[in-house]
Amino acid sequence: MGHPRKARKQYDTPSHPWNADRIKQENKLVQKYGLKNKKEVWKAETMIKRYRRDARELLGMSSEHTSQERQQLLNHLIRLGVLPENAKLEAVLDLTVEDVLRRRLQTMVHRKGLAYTAKEARVFVVHGHIAMNNRKIDSPSYLVKRGEEELIGYYPGSAVIKLKIPETPKKEKPKKERPKRDSYRGRGRRNRR
Repeated sequence: MGHPRKARKQYDTPSHPWNADRIKQENKLVQKYGLKNKKEVWKAETMIKRYRRDARELLGMSSEHTSQERQQLLNHLIRLGVLPENAKLEAVLDLTVEDVLRRRLQTMVHRKGLAYTAKEARVFVVHGHIAMNNRKIDSPSYLVKRGEEELIGYYPGSAVIKLKIPETPKKEKPKKERPKRDSYRGRGRRNRR
């Protein structure tokens, strides 16, 4: 069973570690969503694999109990915001890794415009500048549920609020012309004649 303080791995590693196409695709995802490492991509892939596996099993069976399980799986994915509200079970088979990565708190902060880049969004979340419904959340991998998108904002006591609020534009002062220096000044010690 394992030690209670040591959680199980939440991801499966790739079967072929040095596949160039997979590595390029993972690098694009890491860059696009500002992820820390590829382990976060693997977690999303594993999550999608499990949902697909469950959907395939449920599509293959037909009984009263499986219809209830189908509805539970659909409701779970709809509540997460991964599937649209009118989706059917076959739509689960079409899920991609990006569908899960789009629902991460880090991505939502960047999309909402609270951070300029995805990396900056990650830093804001980890440093406690982002809150949901005035509750600080410091996990960039938190999956934002449907309806929680509007609740995302800066933490009330955050120092980032002062930096991000646009102030009245400052008037630029005209540049003063510097007086010309005589030829000897400013040449330095080596350039003297």
